Amino acid sequence: MREEFDTVGSKMIPDDAYYGIHTARARENFPIPCLPNDPELLKNFLKIKEAAALANKAAGRWSDDKVPDAIVEACHDIADHFEDYEEEFRLPSIQGGAGTSTNLNVDEVIANRAIELLGGKKGDYKLVDPADDVNKAQSTNDTFPTAGHLTIIYYTQKLIDQLKEDIETLKELSAKYHDALKVGRTQLEDAVPTTFGRSFHAYVSMFSRDIKRLQQAVDDLMVIPMGGTAIGTGLNTTPEYLRQIVPQLSKITGLPLKQADDLIDGIQNSDLFVEASSAYRALAVNLSKMSHDLRLLNSGPQAGLHEINLPRKQAGSSIMPHKVNPVIPEVCNQVCFQVIGHATTVTMCAERGQLELNAWEPVSFMDLFADAKMLTAALKTLNDNALKGLTVNVDRCREMVEHSSQAATALSPVICYERVNELIQESFDTGKSIRELAVGKDLSAEEFDKLMSPSNFFVSKND
Repeated sequence: MREEFDTVGSKMIPDDAYYGIHTARARENFPIPCLPNDPELLKNFLKIKEAAALANKAAGRWSDDKVPDAIVEACHDIADHFEDYEEEFRLPSIQGGAGTSTNLNVDEVIANRAIELLGGKKGDYKLVDPADDVNKAQSTNDTFPTAGHLTIIYYTQKLIDQLKEDIETLKELSAKYHDALKVGRTQLEDAVPTTFGRSFHAYVSMFSRDIKRLQQAVDDLMVIPMGGTAIGTGLNTTPEYLRQIVPQLSKITGLPLKQADDLIDGIQNSDLFVEASSAYRALAVNLSKMSHDLRLLNSGPQAGLHEINLPRKQAGSSIMPHKVNPVIPEVCNQVCFQVIGHATTVTMCAERGQLELNAWEPVSFMDLFADAKMLTAALKTLNDNALKGLTVNVDRCREMVEHSSQAATALSPVICYERVNELIQESFDTGKSIRELAVGKDLSAEEFDKLMSPSNFFVSKND
């Protein structure tokens, strides 16, 4: 065991541990059964520490290059073999101190690995000090939110990529069933007919708006508060460091990052996280709505709408033979409920950020990372296990249109409103379709088919 010291006192740390006293105290103080710090958040912290070492080196903050070079090498080594170090970073996402424990934890692990690279023993902080060297010209105030920005960007870009795949599948369905008539419904009551081609394309338009919102959130998060140190003052930095830090980080991450014009604002205000959360929530609302639609259209098969067939994925009952449930839309719905709930947490965290610092970013980040990952996974299983195998019961849908009283509205301009009303009543009384009753008496088969064709139900300003 080795003895380490901090403001509170001393503590014994295992000799083989890369973490130090601050990590040990955090593990004791925050025994919260929640998700641990996200691996991508920690990897982005490594990039921040590497960028800071390079910026400080360029600013001449060390007497020689061995310490910054060891820090950079340690960051690379930990990132390249992250699984080997993962236990060293084990801290709960929800923690007091506005992320300070996470920042200190990363500093300690990097410092001890850098010490090894310089031939020393872990804990020999005279060689590389976690605070004076690894955290040089930094504060949790700017590193933690910056790591959050980078991680949200990473997961949101993956979410956008997956959403684009779902959109492509919906476009294919729209083209395949372009002329497949179906009964339109308002308030779950029959309305005038539409086509599945139009319905699927409406989902394309809906999700395309989600991509715009997500991309806007990503673009705004490219502006980071790095260099602000304590509350955005830039205390303990140098002009050269401030010029270097964001370009260095941009080069390492490959992202077009920009330093916030107002670092005080960049550190104390969290509306950018609300913006990202709002984009997730809007996507969740849209995804959940479409999932509900799919469940309704798939319902039955004997006693429901049964207008579409979702792929049969697993048994749906422990007692009813042959029952299959729409499990894929259902899992999507539940993900969406969770994301919508998380949006309230992120909103309250931003609203409660008093004065010069937001102390609630740890739980905001936990929820935001989870939201992006869950939505990505939900969209992937929806695409792979539902949309790609979805089929439309074209004949059944056409039959329902021909029995629909509202579909008969299309006949009114030709055989008059009152006669259509009589046909509808006769259809109700006899169970016969409007087609059976009208063809041969009021219209020829060709005339009826023309009036009931998909093109007759849509008027374009370009026609």
